[in-house]
Amino acid sequence: MPSRTSFEGTAIWHGAAASLGECIRLTRLQCDVIAPGLVPRRGSDRVKTDKRDARKLALLCQGGMLAPIWVPSLEQEAVRDLIRAREDARQDRARARQRLGKFVLRRDRRLPGKGWTLTRLQWLGQQAFEQAAQQAAFDDYLLACDLLDRRIETLERQIDEWATHDSFRQLVARLRCLRGVDTLTAIGLVAEIGDFSRFKTAPAFMAYLGLVPSESSSGERRRQGSITKTGNNHARRLLIEAAHNQRRRPARSAHLARRQAGQPAGVVARAGAGAATPPQALAAHERAR
Repeated sequence: MPSRTSFEGTAIWHGAAASLGECIRLTRLQCDVIAPGLVPRRGSDRVKTDKRDARKLALLCQGGMLAPIWVPSLEQEAVRDLIRAREDARQDRARARQRLGKFVLRRDRRLPGKGWTLTRLQWLGQQAFEQAAQQAAFDDYLLACDLLDRRIETLERQIDEWATHDSFRQLVARLRCLRGVDTLTAIGLVAEIGDFSRFKTAPAFMAYLGLVPSESSSGERRRQGSITKTGNNHARRLLIEAAHNQRRRPARSAHLARRQAGQPAGVVARAGAGAATPPQALAAHERAR
């Protein structure tokens, strides 16, 4: 029977994964990666050293009290880094746009429209200020927004190319059959979650993403609160944004029909089952909360 070992998957563990993996293969060890947040800890324990941590992991591993985490492949983690870079750029753009909007508002100028449309961009390009310092500050804010737009466009083109890669193409195409899920959301879910088959039921998948209600019950008293928000917050955000499309009246648009074209009938039928819930029932659920 091969020996078994485990180690905590800290932020730097993957940097040594290649050399460590070679050593593990040579020694024929069964190695599990453990999330630090899932390691049981005593509240009274105030001493932490590498030796004590190693001893504790060995004892917990021997007692079967450690749950190993799923480890993505190098290619999958690389795509996940690309998608998260696009998410970082999107957040940077939102902050840059807010700074630009507040700047013009302080000069008693209001942005036209409700979104960053072509009309608003044209209006911004026509603005001029009497003070040279103010004009320089405005040009800098506007340039920052333009550069972030170009960054996001470049990242999205690269993400679209990876979505057609052999490792992701089939699963991305099937996820795009769902309402509210297009290429960016689909490949984001694939990169963040990886192997969907490790979740045996939908509640297990929801619990992994923190989409189940928190609970504090004892005896006959049962008290539930807001969702736990544990697990992968990137995948949770993608699913929540996609779920907002289910609040509208079910309709099979031409764009959705093109996404579903050529996919297995069972996949399309399964995707349409989620749209069968009437919007009135969803609205009633929101009012009850």
